[in-house]
Amino acid sequence: MIVIKIGGASGVNLDAICADLASLARQGQPAILVHGGSAETNEISTRLGKPPRFVTAASGFTSRYTDRETLEIFAMVTSGKINTLLVEKLQKAGVNAFGLSGVDGRLMVARRKDAIRVVENGRKFMLRDDYTGKIETVDARLLALLVEQGYLPVIAPLALSPEGDALNVDADRAAAMVAGAVKAEKLILLTNVPGLLRQFPDESTLISHLPAAGLEQALTFAEGRMKKKVLGASEALGLGVREVIFADGRVENPVQAALAGKGTVIS
Repeated sequence: MIVIKIGGASGVNLDAICADLASLARQGQPAILVHGGSAETNEISTRLGKPPRFVTAASGFTSRYTDRETLEIFAMVTSGKINTLLVEKLQKAGVNAFGLSGVDGRLMVARRKDAIRVVENGRKFMLRDDYTGKIETVDARLLALLVEQGYLPVIAPLALSPEGDALNVDADRAAAMVAGAVKAEKLILLTNVPGLLRQFPDESTLISHLPAAGLEQALTFAEGRMKKKVLGASEALGLGVREVIFADGRVENPVQAALAGKGTVIS
């Protein structure tokens, strides 16, 4: 089993990814796809008069502040638009894709953060009414059922709280939790850079291989969204995934290139 996560940033070659997945499906390779949607959510929420607000937690990680209105926009874009159109592309490529989010069938259950401690302009304070969460369980049986019946699950980054609230969850960490739950051999994170760069955005500083022990240090130089990918990689390896690959989603045959070791291989 392999789990592939497509980043929500612009520039990722969706047609090439779908063609690769079709090729793998013909070879009998089971796979699960997790996707993000940050860039498109930013664009649509701005057009709707609700510009995105990003906050930095005391830990240094940046995330989208998600009040109820933002959650509904996020669900509309990720689960409604991106997920459906990804399934459409995969079906056209000959893959029997099955779209769902973590809300469906309680696939992903997350603990809602009652409040988050953030830092803005050097001032620390608590933000409440946030609809984000940290995934605690993934229903591997549901995913196994779909895969066994010949479907390729395509998962949008929404989860359900134990109380039944829909929550925005980080797609990289969701992919890590999914990979751990289904005992995947590899987790591939496709993005719009060639891998983990020691000095972003200089692509010549690509780190081609990183032992798991080096992930903590990588957090000190990873920039922006890459910090969450590094954290997700650490979580996936901790859950038993053998290898995590950060790879370039802009190239031809991006999945096959990642499987061949192109990008940053963490093991």
